Amino acid sequence: MGAWLASVLRGHYRYHGVPRNGEALSRFRYQVFRLWWRTLRRRSQRTRMTWERMQRLVNLYLPTPRIMHPYPQQRLRV
Repeated sequence: MGAWLASVLRGHYRYHGVPRNGEALSRFRYQVFRLWWRTLRRRSQRTRMTWERMQRLVNLYLPTPRIMHPYPQQRLRV
């Protein structure tokens, strides 16, 4: 599931990674993190997924947001 979510986030960053959109990308990553954590907690019948353990999984699998597209002035400069 972590590898699949990583590919989803990479595609999202490539499409929406424009200048001045970094905070929105960070919020999107946090919401994916939170929903993944809730899903894993709901599936568990014995032990609960702790916040610390989940943060290790997120740091391992989910890429950090990056701006993928430069400003038009930089892109068109030859």
